[in-house]
Amino acid sequence: MEAFYTLQGEGQHSGRAAYFIRLGGCEVGCHWCDVKESWDANIHPRFSIDAIVEGALQHPGRLAVITGGEPLMYNLDALTGALQQAGFKTNIETSGVYPFTGHWDWVCFSPKKFKTPHPDIYQKANELKAIIYNKSDFDFAEEHAALVSPECTLLMQPEWSKQDVMLPLMIDYIKGNPKWKMSLQTHKYMNIP
Repeated sequence: MEAFYTLQGEGQHSGRAAYFIRLGGCEVGCHWCDVKESWDANIHPRFSIDAIVEGALQHPGRLAVITGGEPLMYNLDALTGALQQAGFKTNIETSGVYPFTGHWDWVCFSPKKFKTPHPDIYQKANELKAIIYNKSDFDFAEEHAALVSPECTLLMQPEWSKQDVMLPLMIDYIKGNPKWKMSLQTHKYMNIP
């Protein structure tokens, strides 16, 4: 769908320079999605893997973040292999609803209530990012935290439009459950893509 060089705005790698590769196509359908134009893969141009890697090489950062849409709709072995061969660390942001593919240095798993994750994502996840939209999302986050490996970083992130209401509740929750850390969409605070 698009590719751009910016700062990673959220999660464990927040603040790092990163080349984002956003793949079109998603069937999860989160009502709060801020890139709904990514859902229909057919309306976006197609690029060769060589062209994608060449675009990434135009920038000095060597972190490539594959996102969507839902990137695991596709087999990502060849793309991630080519990026790593070119010297990039590869990160993915996924809801985990499709079988796992690709060669990854970091896996950000952000489960959604709208579609059940594929079981193989739980042991692959380096980071569990739970989006907190309402109070029931705390229980949802804990259900998934119980399934990831003990080494997985546990993050809670307020949904942007609900942060005024949810952020105070999240602060209290994390203080009472210190295995969790806060993630914020810092790119939105800084008004960068």
